[in-house]
Amino acid sequence: MPTRTTITRNDYRCSIERNQSGKYCLRLRVNYPRHAWTLSVYFLASSFDRAMKKLEEALDFLQRHEEKLWFWGVDRAEDMGFSAEFLKEAGMRLDRRAEFPKRATSVSLAPEREVPASILGPMRRGLAESVEMVRSAAAGD
Repeated sequence: MPTRTTITRNDYRCSIERNQSGKYCLRLRVNYPRHAWTLSVYFLASSFDRAMKKLEEALDFLQRHEEKLWFWGVDRAEDMGFSAEFLKEAGMRLDRRAEFPKRATSVSLAPEREVPASILGPMRRGLAESVEMVRSAAAGD
C-alpha cells in the first residue's frame, strides 16, 4: 500500500482595502506550519498596480526569510524591534490588529520555494474583485 506524504505549506491570506487618504492597504497573514506560528504584516501603496507589485515582492521576501523572521519574531521575542526593522526595510510593517477581513484571497506555497507567477493572476483578480465590491457598496450608500 503506498504511503502518502503530507507536504507542509505556508498559507498566505491577503486582503486589500482603501484607507481614508485613498491609499491601498494590503494586509497579509501568514501561517508558517513548520514552526507553528503566524505573522501578520501590511503595507500601503498609492495605486492598485503598485500594491500588486509590492505583493509579489512581499510574498517572495516572506518565503525567503521564514527562518530569520521566526528566529527574531518568536524564538527571540524580546527582540521584536529587530523583526519590525527587518520588515520595514522590505516595505512592510507588523500588523497588530487581531481581526482579519473576511474578504481575502488565499494561497499555499511550499516553504522556501519561489513564488510561481501563475498564482499571482488569480490573487490579483480576487483582490481586484474585493476592491470593486467595496466601491460598488459605497456608491450605493
